[in-house]
Amino acid sequence: MFERLKKYCTGVVPLTDSDLTLIDTYFEVKELRKKDFLLHDGTVCNFIGFVANGTIRHFHIKDGVEKTCDISFENSWVTDFQSFTHNTSCIMNLQAMEDTTVFVIKKENLYKLYKECNKYETFGRLMAEQVAQRATEIAMSLSSDKPEERFQNLLNKQPNLFQRVPQKYIANFLGISPESLSRIQKRIHSKSKS
Repeated sequence: MFERLKKYCTGVVPLTDSDLTLIDTYFEVKELRKKDFLLHDGTVCNFIGFVANGTIRHFHIKDGVEKTCDISFENSWVTDFQSFTHNTSCIMNLQAMEDTTVFVIKKENLYKLYKECNKYETFGRLMAEQVAQRATEIAMSLSSDKPEERFQNLLNKQPNLFQRVPQKYIANFLGISPESLSRIQKRIHSKSKS
C-alpha cells in the first residue's frame, strides 16, 4: 500500500526492511476526490501528508479572494507547518485538484515514529528542509522573476500541468490574471514555432 512512500524514504535515508514496516503502522491513507479538502482554514493542522498520486492546491483567502500559494504533485509533502508546530488554527486550505491519494501521519504518531526509529528524525528534518526550500524558491521567484519566467520554470518542472490543474489556479499561483497567462502562453508558443 505504501510502496511509493517507502521508495521515496529509502532514497533519502538508509532504512532497513523493519524500519520500513513502521510506515504501515503509523501512516494512514486518505483518498480525496477532485475538489475535496485535506485541510480547511480555521482548523488545527495535526498531520503531515505525502502526496502519493494526484495534485493538491495550497491556498488562503484574503478579502474574500482565494490566493494560491503552491501546487503540490506526487512525492511532495503537504502540511501547514505553523499550525502543526504551534497547535494554532491554520489559515491554509489544502484542496485536491484531481482524485488524489495522500499518506498521512498524525502528529502524535510522528513523535512515536521518531522515538521508535531515530532515522525517521533525520528524515523528518530533511523533509522539513525541503519544504522550507520550496517556500523560499516561491518567494524569491515572486519577488524577482517576471511572470513569463515564473511560468516557464513551472512548466519545466511540471510539463503536464495544464492537463491536471485549471488555468485560473495556475494564473493565481503565478500572481497574474488568466488573460495575462493566455498572452504569455501565446508568446511562448510563437517563439517555439520560429
